Amino acid sequence: MSTHEDRLKALRVQLAHDRLDGFVVPLTDEHMSEYVGAYAQRLAWLTGFQGSAGSAVVLADEAAIFVDGRYTLQVREQVDEAFWQYESVPQTSVAAWLGAHVPEGARIGYDPWLHTRAWVKAAGEALAGRGASLVAVDGNPVDAVWTDRPAPGNARLVVHEDRYAGQGAAEKRQAMADWLSASRADAVVLSALDSIAWTFNIRGRDVARTPVALAYAIVHADATADLYVAPEKVDQAVVQHLGNAVRVHDRAAFADALTGFAGKTVAADPERSVAAIFEALEAGGAEVLALRDPAVLPKAIKNPVEIAGHKAAQLRDGAALSRFLHWIAVEGPKGTADELTAAARLEAFRRDTGELQDLSFDTISGAGPNGAIVHYRVDETTNRRIEPGSLYLVDSGGQYRDGTTDVTRTIAIGTPSAEMKRRFTLVLKGHIALARAQFPKGTRGGQLDILARQFLWAEGLDYAHGTGHGVGSFLSVHEGPQRIATFGGGDEPLQAGMILSNEPGYYKTGEYGIRIENLVLVEPREIAGAEREMLGFETLTYAPIDRNLVAVDMLTAEERAWLDSYHAKVLDLIGPQLEGDALDWLRKACAPL
Repeated sequence: MSTHEDRLKALRVQLAHDRLDGFVVPLTDEHMSEYVGAYAQRLAWLTGFQGSAGSAVVLADEAAIFVDGRYTLQVREQVDEAFWQYESVPQTSVAAWLGAHVPEGARIGYDPWLHTRAWVKAAGEALAGRGASLVAVDGNPVDAVWTDRPAPGNARLVVHEDRYAGQGAAEKRQAMADWLSASRADAVVLSALDSIAWTFNIRGRDVARTPVALAYAIVHADATADLYVAPEKVDQAVVQHLGNAVRVHDRAAFADALTGFAGKTVAADPERSVAAIFEALEAGGAEVLALRDPAVLPKAIKNPVEIAGHKAAQLRDGAALSRFLHWIAVEGPKGTADELTAAARLEAFRRDTGELQDLSFDTISGAGPNGAIVHYRVDETTNRRIEPGSLYLVDSGGQYRDGTTDVTRTIAIGTPSAEMKRRFTLVLKGHIALARAQFPKGTRGGQLDILARQFLWAEGLDYAHGTGHGVGSFLSVHEGPQRIATFGGGDEPLQAGMILSNEPGYYKTGEYGIRIENLVLVEPREIAGAEREMLGFETLTYAPIDRNLVAVDMLTAEERAWLDSYHAKVLDLIGPQLEGDALDWLRKACAPL
């Protein structure tokens, strides 16, 4: 099956053999992860879509793929319209599409280890309106036809030391035990991979760019725990780290273990635990409490050690990025560099630090029109030369043991057009407005989103992605629950210690993309005469913002002061790490407007 057409045909044959009229293929794994291992990349294998979020539905005579605004352009380049309909989320949903397209009485299959209970309920109700039914499968039919499917990762666990974590694993389990007692529950199921990594202070290499291991865990009200992970991943150092209070079992034993809680009350997160977990607990006689994973909020609120580590990682990473920006300033105008060359060069600068564990995501290296593809991923077939007179967008980050970074810079190659400068400056004004925001404790990220969009909106422009996402501590580069967005989240109150991105953008299809991204830390703010407890943002990312793209006359005095102050701090913090031509370039790049 060398083509995606062949794979689609093979899946339809398998569905007919399984007496199914259709099947839903989400881009996730049995842990509801955003970034998944190669073994779980079913959507990419079936359709060719390489984005990090999406779903597909395959019926006997039609098929559809569902993506959000980040991937509107990308899906059309990677997925053949001859076989797939393109559907936009949130304008529609898989459930709504099923309700409108399935034949009367159809049997639509789904894998209960890849969907939440809420999804199952919504899809089932939509199908019922057509006299159709949703059918849980014992084995995923995509896996049945994916003959060369990779095996799950087998890398060993590593201990995440307290000098990076800032809090011992036993202390974290005790806090969960206290939470269980307050919730009148006997145990809690942890299935989100980053929650397990954080709770037990362990890391892994089972998912590219995210240092987690494939595992499940159950934490009990007595602060003991059961960790379900492949035995070959656990060496003596990890056993000693976990201690006697953590019992280690084969990951394959997890599903059966869920049936052993008869008469007990067990908590599970309805957003992060798949439907199969709830079904197994209930089948075993447990009372299930649908509560948020107790690791989610403390993981998001970084402790002082994590904050200090993150700042150290940012300075190291900022120096690497600044060396790259100097390199592109020299090489870009020559017209010989391309997207792959640039991405490799940036990674090399990060590796030269001697501290890089991995990238935090595949570098978005977009020249000209490729920069307008929000989550573009360059390969040999899409690679473009970085040409004079164009914009180059690079969104990248590193995984370091003391922190996770994520930063975007847009660079003028040669002389930018007046339109490029104007729209870059609109984005910059939004970035500065959010960076300078002060807000009462209890404010949600969604309430701040307009600050970054207001200047674009004033000229009838916008961007189809959130303005900010949470970031982990040597964990996932996309971490909840906090977000700055008016859709798909943004309802979580921001709290001191949370780290988020500040990344407004603008994208002109077929021409160029603009995004300016720094990470920010939510911190308390002392305001004279304030009657409420106030918060604000401390900018954590330090690397020059391209002054050649700034239309200075569009900035207010306050905005100019912010940018000059920011660049002064970049020079102060990053300058001592550079030398020679790179330092000379940095001084010019950080000169006052």
